[in-house]
Amino acid sequence: MFRKKRGQKGFTLIELLIVMVILGLLAALVGPRMFGRVGSAKQKAAEAQISLFGTALDTYRLDVGRYPTTAQGLQALREKPDDTPNWDGPYLPREIPLDPWGNSYEYRSPGDHGDYDLFSLGADGRPGGEGEDADVVSW
Repeated sequence: MFRKKRGQKGFTLIELLIVMVILGLLAALVGPRMFGRVGSAKQKAAEAQISLFGTALDTYRLDVGRYPTTAQGLQALREKPDDTPNWDGPYLPREIPLDPWGNSYEYRSPGDHGDYDLFSLGADGRPGGEGEDADVVSW
Protein backbone atom coordinates (compact mmCIF):
# COMPACT_ATOMS: atom_id res chain seq x y z
CA MET A 1 0.00 0.00 0.00
CA PHE A 2 0.94 3.63 -0.38
CA ARG A 3 2.16 5.37 2.72
CA LYS A 4 2.86 9.00 3.34
CA LYS A 5 6.50 9.82 3.48
CA ARG A 6 7.75 12.56 5.72
CA GLY A 7 7.28 15.95 4.15
CA GLN A 8 4.61 14.73 1.69
CA LYS A 9 1.35 16.67 1.94
CA GLY A 10 -2.06 15.77 0.59
CA PHE A 11 -5.45 14.30 1.40
CA THR A 12 -6.33 10.66 1.66
CA LEU A 13 -9.24 9.17 -0.24
CA ILE A 14 -11.22 8.80 3.02
CA GLU A 15 -10.76 12.49 3.84
CA LEU A 16 -11.97 13.51 0.39
CA LEU A 17 -15.02 11.22 0.63
CA ILE A 18 -15.96 12.65 4.04
CA VAL A 19 -15.78 16.20 2.68
CA MET A 20 -17.90 15.24 -0.33
CA VAL A 21 -20.54 13.63 1.91
CA ILE A 22 -20.69 16.73 4.11
CA LEU A 23 -21.06 18.99 1.06
CA GLY A 24 -23.78 16.72 -0.30
CA LEU A 25 -25.70 16.89 2.97
CA LEU A 26 -25.43 20.68 3.09
CA ALA A 27 -26.66 20.98 -0.50
CA ALA A 28 -29.58 18.65 0.25
CA LEU A 29 -30.61 20.71 3.28
CA VAL A 30 -29.99 24.24 2.02
CA GLY A 31 -30.76 23.85 -1.70
CA PRO A 32 -34.54 23.34 -1.49
CA ARG A 33 -34.90 26.31 0.85
CA MET A 34 -32.98 28.61 -1.46
CA PHE A 35 -34.65 27.44 -4.67
CA GLY A 36 -38.07 27.61 -3.01
CA ARG A 37 -37.58 31.36 -2.63
CA VAL A 38 -36.99 31.98 -6.33
CA GLY A 39 -40.72 31.81 -7.07
CA SER A 40 -41.66 34.27 -4.36
CA ALA A 41 -38.85 36.60 -5.45
CA LYS A 42 -40.23 36.61 -8.99
CA GLN A 43 -43.71 37.39 -7.70
CA LYS A 44 -42.37 40.28 -5.63
CA ALA A 45 -40.51 41.59 -8.68
CA ALA A 46 -43.74 41.46 -10.71
CA GLU A 47 -45.59 43.32 -7.93
CA ALA A 48 -42.90 46.02 -7.91
CA GLN A 49 -43.06 46.41 -11.70
CA ILE A 50 -46.85 46.61 -11.66
CA SER A 51 -46.63 49.29 -8.97
CA LEU A 52 -44.16 51.26 -11.11
CA PHE A 53 -46.48 50.94 -14.11
CA GLY A 54 -49.36 52.16 -11.92
CA THR A 55 -47.44 55.31 -11.02
CA ALA A 56 -46.61 55.94 -14.68
CA LEU A 57 -50.24 55.34 -15.67
CA ASP A 58 -51.46 57.81 -13.04
CA THR A 59 -49.01 60.45 -14.31
CA TYR A 60 -50.20 59.80 -17.88
CA ARG A 61 -53.79 60.28 -16.72
CA LEU A 62 -52.95 63.58 -15.01
CA ASP A 63 -51.45 64.91 -18.26
CA VAL A 64 -53.87 63.46 -20.79
CA GLY A 65 -57.08 63.26 -18.76
CA ARG A 66 -57.60 59.52 -19.19
CA TYR A 67 -55.69 56.24 -19.04
CA PRO A 68 -54.34 54.71 -22.27
CA THR A 69 -56.89 52.56 -24.05
CA THR A 70 -56.47 48.82 -24.31
CA ALA A 71 -55.46 49.24 -27.95
CA GLN A 72 -52.77 51.79 -27.03
CA GLY A 73 -51.57 49.57 -24.21
CA LEU A 74 -48.54 50.23 -22.05
CA GLN A 75 -46.62 51.39 -25.11
CA ALA A 76 -48.45 54.73 -24.73
CA LEU A 77 -46.22 55.30 -21.69
CA ARG A 78 -43.13 55.29 -23.96
CA GLU A 79 -44.37 56.61 -27.32
CA LYS A 80 -46.90 59.35 -27.97
CA PRO A 81 -50.18 58.02 -29.38
CA ASP A 82 -51.51 59.96 -32.39
CA ASP A 83 -54.69 61.17 -30.69
CA THR A 84 -53.12 62.44 -27.45
CA PRO A 85 -52.42 66.21 -27.53
CA ASN A 86 -51.33 66.70 -23.88
CA TRP A 87 -48.92 63.75 -23.78
CA ASP A 88 -45.77 64.82 -21.88
CA GLY A 89 -43.84 61.56 -21.78
CA PRO A 90 -42.13 59.27 -21.91
CA TYR A 91 -43.52 58.16 -18.56
CA LEU A 92 -41.13 55.23 -18.20
CA PRO A 93 -37.35 55.68 -18.44
CA ARG A 94 -36.78 52.41 -20.34
CA GLU A 95 -38.61 50.03 -22.63
CA ILE A 96 -41.49 48.11 -21.09
CA PRO A 97 -40.03 44.96 -19.56
CA LEU A 98 -41.47 41.49 -19.71
CA ASP A 99 -42.69 39.97 -16.47
CA PRO A 100 -40.16 37.86 -14.50
CA TRP A 101 -41.33 34.73 -16.37
CA GLY A 102 -40.66 36.25 -19.80
CA ASN A 103 -44.27 37.07 -20.72
CA SER A 104 -45.86 40.43 -21.54
CA TYR A 105 -47.93 42.17 -18.90
CA GLU A 106 -51.66 42.26 -19.65
CA TYR A 107 -53.31 45.70 -19.71
CA ARG A 108 -56.99 46.58 -20.16
CA SER A 109 -58.67 49.94 -19.90
CA PRO A 110 -61.38 50.25 -18.88
CA GLY A 111 -60.83 47.29 -16.63
CA ASP A 112 -63.15 44.90 -14.86
CA HIS A 113 -61.70 45.91 -11.47
CA GLY A 114 -61.24 49.66 -11.88
CA ASP A 115 -60.14 52.27 -14.40
CA TYR A 116 -57.56 49.79 -15.67
CA ASP A 117 -56.51 46.20 -15.06
CA LEU A 118 -52.80 45.43 -15.17
CA PHE A 119 -51.58 41.93 -14.42
CA SER A 120 -49.14 39.11 -15.03
CA LEU A 121 -50.39 35.58 -15.51
CA GLY A 122 -47.61 34.09 -13.37
CA ALA A 123 -45.24 31.25 -14.18
CA ASP A 124 -47.77 29.13 -16.09
CA GLY A 125 -48.95 31.98 -18.35
CA ARG A 126 -52.60 31.05 -17.72
CA PRO A 127 -55.30 32.79 -15.66
CA GLY A 128 -55.61 31.69 -12.03
CA GLY A 129 -53.22 29.30 -10.41
CA GLU A 130 -51.60 28.93 -7.02
CA GLY A 131 -48.12 29.55 -5.69
CA GLU A 132 -45.72 30.62 -8.42
CA ASP A 133 -48.46 30.09 -11.01
CA ALA A 134 -50.76 32.62 -9.31
CA ASP A 135 -51.60 35.81 -11.18
CA VAL A 136 -50.00 39.06 -9.95
CA VAL A 137 -52.59 41.85 -10.28
CA SER A 138 -52.88 45.61 -9.79
CA TRP A 139 -56.23 45.56 -8.00
